[in-house]
Amino acid sequence: MSVRAHVTPAGTWRGVWAGGLVAAATVVGGIIATNSVGLALRDPDHVAALYLVLVGFGVFLLVGLDIAVRAARREGTRRPSRAAMSAVRRERWTPTRMVAAGAALVGFYATYMAYRNLKAIVPLLRPGDNFDAQLADADRAIFAGNDPATLLHTLLGTDLVTHVLSTFYVAFIVFLPLTIGLALVFATDLRPALFYVAAQSINWVLGIGSYFLLPSLGPIYFDPAAFADLPGSEVTRLQGVLMQQRVDFLADPSTGTPQSIAAFASLHISMSFTAALAASMLGLGRRVQAALWIWVAVTTVGTVYLGWHYFVDDIAGVLMGAVAIVLARWFTGLDLGAVRRSRQAARLEPRAWDPGAQPAGASARSH
Repeated sequence: MSVRAHVTPAGTWRGVWAGGLVAAATVVGGIIATNSVGLALRDPDHVAALYLVLVGFGVFLLVGLDIAVRAARREGTRRPSRAAMSAVRRERWTPTRMVAAGAALVGFYATYMAYRNLKAIVPLLRPGDNFDAQLADADRAIFAGNDPATLLHTLLGTDLVTHVLSTFYVAFIVFLPLTIGLALVFATDLRPALFYVAAQSINWVLGIGSYFLLPSLGPIYFDPAAFADLPGSEVTRLQGVLMQQRVDFLADPSTGTPQSIAAFASLHISMSFTAALAASMLGLGRRVQAALWIWVAVTTVGTVYLGWHYFVDDIAGVLMGAVAIVLARWFTGLDLGAVRRSRQAARLEPRAWDPGAQPAGASARSH
């Protein structure tokens, strides 16, 4: 039994173009904004390029795993034949799908590169503007005059919990590309994956807007005494590094590593919330949804506990994450309800010999 190749639907290319246009607009905006302060748009330390190469290599490995798993499922064995793997590769990883997935990845990191440049020049375009006091006051108003970070320190303690939350916070650097890689590789229909990548790219743009709206440093820099009882961790080391980078950059923006301190709003929360909300709206498995919502909850606690963000930053992050979903839905034209219903129907059907071996654009059931 074989599966004939299907033509990739127009919706897939709309998803590719959506991410590409977000990237192009952000890069153009970055060029204009950096030029206004006498700087050039750049990829300092080649960070964006390095991430693209590393994540691209990771995706390549996941593609191999995807082919092996589907070929094994097709033959009903743990060690599929080379012929079966070749067949799955030809059917599933067509040139069209590879180009679409690769373009989405490049667009995402192009947006990130421009984002870094724009975030860096916030203090240059809005010198002297700082809203830490107002954000701290807003937090106390929400928590009946109490500082939410202090409440968490009292409730959770300041020993082991610090290291646990620090680990979760730092792990975000793996979480984000991992979710993107898994989406691009293992999705039977590539359109929902392209929608997700576009939504995360939009988060970079919304984050830039929030930084310019309310420039701020965050509780750890505004009121360091409130976090003096926390033990040293990877987060405290990182907080020190980022402040030194900010000092060096403001001293000489042309040569210093772009500063990256900004509290309002929390992109950790917006991007994590986008991942969890997308999983729910697309009808992913309950375990996946539960894991992602737990991640959002732990990350929310960590951002406040460790002093990265005010609680209102996290509220704004949730709103941004939701807006990113709405805009990505509009840009890509993806019918989230139809995707969710298709997944639910597929779970009720008897499992075919290899429903996932179909090429990009085809679902487990022909439409």
